[in-house]
Amino acid sequence: MASLEIITYPDERLKQVAQPVERFDEALRRFVERLEQTMRDAPGGVGIAAPQVGHLFRIAIVDVSSRPKIACNGRMVLINPEILSWEGMVKGREGCMSVPDFTGNVVRAECITVSALDETGRQREYRCTGYEARAVQHEIDHLDGLLFLDRLVSRRTDLFPRKNYGSRKSA
Repeated sequence: MASLEIITYPDERLKQVAQPVERFDEALRRFVERLEQTMRDAPGGVGIAAPQVGHLFRIAIVDVSSRPKIACNGRMVLINPEILSWEGMVKGREGCMSVPDFTGNVVRAECITVSALDETGRQREYRCTGYEARAVQHEIDHLDGLLFLDRLVSRRTDLFPRKNYGSRKSA
């Protein structure tokens, strides 16, 4: 299965708010499979949102289980996600497949509870902490037309050129 093309900054589509998913059918499940394949094919990919591949629907996938010693829920398909609660705030470094040349410091909640539908339309609720909570918040921002660049602590002191991103793939 071929990866989808990842849209990169400053493409205006990344600033658009995604629409809720209303139909849970075979076409949606196939799209989720391709979106996940795109995330897994990208170097360091632990999350992806549909707007990053030009589909303006509220769909994101997060899976940080490939990172050692990180507590996580495993693969999460988040359709029409909503953060129900959050606690604590912490500054941390983020990167993004849609902003391949930079990383930056962003303040995010340390712990969140998120509610979403999966690709079958089943209601799910996840409690996420640390790195996983950061990744979920990052992907939900994409659904709202926001990039980590919009949340930098300071553009002058908290934006950094990426040292090594590996090979960049596109379909």
